[in-house]
Amino acid sequence: MLESKSPTRLPVRPADRRFGLGVALVTPFARDGSVDLARLVAHARNCLDEGCSTVTLFGTTGEGASLGSGQRAAMLEAMDDAGLDLRATVLAGVAASAAEDASAQANQLYDAGGRGILLAPPFYFKGVGDEGLYRWFSTVLERCRDPREVIVYHLPSITAVPLSSPLIGRLKRAFPGVVTGVKDSSGEWANTERLLADHADLHILVGDERQLARAMRQGGSGAINGFSNFCARTILPMVERGEDVAGIAELVDLLLRYPVTPGVKALVAHRFRDDAYLAVAPPLVPADPAARAALAAAFDALPTRQR
Repeated sequence: MLESKSPTRLPVRPADRRFGLGVALVTPFARDGSVDLARLVAHARNCLDEGCSTVTLFGTTGEGASLGSGQRAAMLEAMDDAGLDLRATVLAGVAASAAEDASAQANQLYDAGGRGILLAPPFYFKGVGDEGLYRWFSTVLERCRDPREVIVYHLPSITAVPLSSPLIGRLKRAFPGVVTGVKDSSGEWANTERLLADHADLHILVGDERQLARAMRQGGSGAINGFSNFCARTILPMVERGEDVAGIAELVDLLLRYPVTPGVKALVAHRFRDDAYLAVAPPLVPADPAARAALAAAFDALPTRQR
């Protein structure tokens, strides 16, 4: 168990240094399995209009591990062609075990003029230590032509490769101004609290909506999350004022009973009355009717729900 720090000693990050509310954008697919670029752009615009400050493509919620380089290039081009400000608003998830592949994904975003990357650790080999992870991250970043805004991604439930606070400290010292933040999707408050205490100079972003408001009250910088796909305005007070929002924790608890990404897409489909969002890429399968009904009912019960 990580040592717990006293909340009263944690710094409060100035508002102008906050990251804000970022959406881990779902990827809409057409009937033939290709990315539905028109829906992608429309959905990104909608999330920005509803209060998101950034859009992250190819993340966990966006099924990034199922998207090839050609699909990624087409998505970035579609966003650019639509007039979205990639440099200000668009990040890309990077998920690869080979450093060469990870740096290629990163350079694709940087070459397109995007803002930065969400960089997950290599996920094939388990039980690796901090030294090996430091060498891998360093290799990836050294191969980037113009690295900027690198947010390292702590997602042990998926990668099974946790990122320790000392490792994060070593990376930020080795790459000052490049490694700018951490997305903590551990779901463990003790870990979030440790990051807040140890790395007040970084953006500490929370993936678990149940902990978002609490983290913001203790110096957090914002979020990159899935709920922003379907209720960004509802959860915006959590980021802007550190306010808890009734019903959100219960909806997260319910969502976690099902495969999460298909569940998020079911909520997007329900919110916007568009079943095209239900489609997922293999090996995922769409949420079943029972899950869709339960999630829709819980969403409709939110006291501050969006119509």
